[in-house]
Amino acid sequence: MAEAYLSQSDSEPRLIVEQGVAARVAAIAEPVLAGLGYRLVRVRLSGLAGCTVQIMAERPDGSMTIEDCEAASRALSPVLDVADPVDRTYRLEISSPGMDRPLVRRSDFERYAGNRVRIEMAVAVEGRRRFRGVLVGAEENAARVQREDAAPGEATEVLLPIDEMADAKIVLSDDLIAQSLRRGKAAERETVERDEHQSNRKGPGKYRRSKSFQPQPAQGRRAAYQEGE
Repeated sequence: MAEAYLSQSDSEPRLIVEQGVAARVAAIAEPVLAGLGYRLVRVRLSGLAGCTVQIMAERPDGSMTIEDCEAASRALSPVLDVADPVDRTYRLEISSPGMDRPLVRRSDFERYAGNRVRIEMAVAVEGRRRFRGVLVGAEENAARVQREDAAPGEATEVLLPIDEMADAKIVLSDDLIAQSLRRGKAAERETVERDEHQSNRKGPGKYRRSKSFQPQPAQGRRAAYQEGE
């Protein structure tokens, strides 16, 4: 099943997209990220503590390391500086989607079936715009949700058109955190084993792999910050 997700990742469009300034940033960022082998997830603008432009990206398998964020930032920063899509000073933040990630592609609704989700519709379904429940999966270009918020007399399961959603995201839970911790420990073991193997091939001497980074200094209206999983 994982191979199926990877095979459609290169060309699969996002069905839930941004509006306004965020859409302009997304139009600039998406082809740059694609050229590096990453997929754009969402662009969000926040006015808290100044303006922040957050660009969420991932590899086709859903991963996004600190090193990936740094690479994406180095490629995006000069392009955004030239295009200047935001009309005020802002802070650029490149990040992974996180555990409570947005769902934007049809394959997202398949891959993350079984998780609790919160969905806001741009077009009302049966008179409602907000839905909360367990994601069952995807059927054509719609998501099936087992509702937790159904009122008496309402259907407990609903089919929601993905391209008519304004926002859809996974709800953070203890199970989700436990799964993420297990994946993180497994990835850390793989990294240690790979580094030891590379160190042994280099022969005697010190070998150290740093995972730290420094935010780039502000240039023009933009400052940069990267955040991985």
